[in-house]
Amino acid sequence: MVCEELKAELLDVALEAARLAGALLRDGRPADLAVAATKSSPIDVVTEMDIAAEELIAGVLARRRPDDGLLGEEGADVPGTSGVRWIVDPLDGTVNYLYGLPAWSVSIAAEHRGETVVGVVEVPLRGETFHALLGGGAWRGGVRLACRAAAPLDQALVATGFAYVHGRRVQQAEVARRIVPLVRDIRRGGSAAVDLCDVAAGRLDGYWERGLNPWDLAAGELIAREAGALTGGRPGEPASGELALAATPAVFGSLQPLLDEAGAWHD
Repeated sequence: MVCEELKAELLDVALEAARLAGALLRDGRPADLAVAATKSSPIDVVTEMDIAAEELIAGVLARRRPDDGLLGEEGADVPGTSGVRWIVDPLDGTVNYLYGLPAWSVSIAAEHRGETVVGVVEVPLRGETFHALLGGGAWRGGVRLACRAAAPLDQALVATGFAYVHGRRVQQAEVARRIVPLVRDIRRGGSAAVDLCDVAAGRLDGYWERGLNPWDLAAGELIAREAGALTGGRPGEPASGELALAATPAVFGSLQPLLDEAGAWHD
């Protein structure tokens, strides 16, 4: 079991790296980035910002925790010797960032011997920092978070996401079509990490998506769990790229079998 001192150190490192990367992305974004959103140039700028943010985070980790491993969205895959591995998404919600929408984030998680023990999600344009420690609760700044109280599925506000591959989007739209009559409403936020934090903060009753990568999921999933949400994939399985679901306990119990029946886990 990881000691509290190590978790506290990892949290401090993650908070520093997320804050610096968030500031870089916020302050470095050209004001007119979305004007030519269909051309290659703004997308190239977003890619450059994404890579720069990951390099900044990697630099912080190398300076403060040089023996740790690192898995990053932009290609970093460094084995470590300490038993700690960082899982980093330097810019979750790329399209939101491109268009100037506020729901994008920096997501940083730390695993210790394969178990996620720290998660930080920085949402710069909301001015919010979410974090969680395994066994230590989920927090937004100095406020401890708790997911919403139990509500029946037909009163639940849930969120989902869609892939950018046509065939998978068609299937995901069909699943959403089957779920929407059964819930209060559905949202599509555009950042898995932000949606998971919104479940933790009581802004959503649930969230599901297929096709997430470890860096999309790691920090936000811990934050949701530590706020009292249940997380998982298909019945009896953990959240994964096949299917990730986080919801209040009552909504989770109702929504998971519906998603399984609807085939949310396959293309």
